Amino acid sequence: MSEHVQTASAYAYPLLIKQLLHTPFAQAQDQEIVYRGQVRMTYATLRERIAQLANGLSQHGVQHGTTVAVMDWDSHRYLESYFAVPMMGAVLQTVNVRLSPAEIAWTINHAGAEVLLVHTDFIPVVEQIKDQLEKVRTFIWIDEPGSEAPAHSIAFANEYEAMLAASSTSYEFPDFDENTRATTFYTTGTTGLPKGVYFSHRQLVLHTLTLMAALASPVSGQRFHRGDVYMPLTPMFHVHAWGMPYIATVMGVKQVYPGRYAPERLVKLIEDEGVTFSHCVGTILHMLLTCPQGKATDFSKWKVIIGGSALPIGLAQAALERGIDVFAGYGMSETCPVLSLAQLPPGAEALDADEQVRLRCKTGFPVPLVDLRVVDDSMADLARDGKATGEIVARAPWLTQGYLNNPDASAQLWAGGYLHTQDIASIDPTGNVQITDRLKDVIKSGGEWVSSVEVESLISQHEGVSEVAVIGIKDEKWGERPVALVVLKEGAAVNEDEIKRHVLSFSESGKISKYAVPQVVRFVEALPRTSVGKINKKGLREQFV
Repeated sequence: MSEHVQTASAYAYPLLIKQLLHTPFAQAQDQEIVYRGQVRMTYATLRERIAQLANGLSQHGVQHGTTVAVMDWDSHRYLESYFAVPMMGAVLQTVNVRLSPAEIAWTINHAGAEVLLVHTDFIPVVEQIKDQLEKVRTFIWIDEPGSEAPAHSIAFANEYEAMLAASSTSYEFPDFDENTRATTFYTTGTTGLPKGVYFSHRQLVLHTLTLMAALASPVSGQRFHRGDVYMPLTPMFHVHAWGMPYIATVMGVKQVYPGRYAPERLVKLIEDEGVTFSHCVGTILHMLLTCPQGKATDFSKWKVIIGGSALPIGLAQAALERGIDVFAGYGMSETCPVLSLAQLPPGAEALDADEQVRLRCKTGFPVPLVDLRVVDDSMADLARDGKATGEIVARAPWLTQGYLNNPDASAQLWAGGYLHTQDIASIDPTGNVQITDRLKDVIKSGGEWVSSVEVESLISQHEGVSEVAVIGIKDEKWGERPVALVVLKEGAAVNEDEIKRHVLSFSESGKISKYAVPQVVRFVEALPRTSVGKINKKGLREQFV
């Protein structure tokens, strides 16, 4: 039996976030990082600023295990904190600034944050909650040139740029256990208080490397490579902006951070900075395609992953018509987040256009290292025939190991040793996954399950429809019936019967059950959103009742 012998002087190479920086700092020193088109710096400067941030924070008592919370828009400063804070052995809490002040206070307290970095725009919120913050002892102000700080009584210990300017540009980041927690943030569940999820250095490094490999693997499209220009359109407080800033940094590509999302500015940055790769929820893409500036912009070099909820066929077609290489991605806060990507398989170019669109809108193929199953209530695997539906459960090296200080919810999440997503899906014989609904959004009508996602996708293909949400409402005869809430395109004249007939035509061709035809169609000005930009179906159900 051979024994594993390690040389005394051999380096065991823990998978720490700092290890992601070797390559870009060696190979991409002069590459640009741009903020709002106003601030430009290089990776060489990023290296110095990460060290300055660590030195500045340690002057304020941050050490191994301290939680540092950040309230900022998408910026180069946020990127610096993605690295400096965890690399010190501290924990980065990315605060969801779109929650209510009471929820923001609750998450900061629950995470045990001791230091809070606050952008000028969030001073009013912090002023309102500062007396409720149990552990925060140091407030650091992020001053934005050109924005006025409102009157407040927060005792700021320092200002971000002043703190960096007064700090050394070198810092010895130590080695420690790769299972040390790096980040914490909060999922906005549809019920109860937000739940804290957390990720270790090892998990973030493995997610970065695997996703980098997955995004490099297609034959041609749906790729992210070293010649790309990256701009996130998913907030950096939300699941590490899907982990993409870590990937963009390892690869040493040009990065563009837009600050607060305003459609005109986003379109201008895409144009001016030559952005070629982004990711967002469908709402944001829809907003950019339909805003006045977006209508005249050339998007033909842009690749976009859509996640957060299903990519409707109507939106995918609209994007493809504008030359955008659009495709779906799937994951959730608890999964760090990526589990699958809807990249076209080799040979797909021979398929007709409709089939290609359908493949781009699927949930996609699990990325490497993901063990994804579709199971029934007793955790038995269902047939991979593209028809049998059950819950997606998963294992991967980067799934949160529980909910922070919430053992009951954690046990439910990991029942039977697999993470339960509460998403209902089928898998076809090629291994391609298709989510049909969220467990809580599926509609049971006339004894049949109706997929709200599928009905939405069909209605989205009507030429007059801009956006749609489908919910189930109680019905004495049928149990539940689907209701469609439709936002029409500008100037479109469409009535309720036309939408119903449109869905009925798919039912008559056997594509969908007759129970899927909405009983009621309501035309609305806009659909309500959650704090991360998804359609708020729980809110719609409450409102509709």
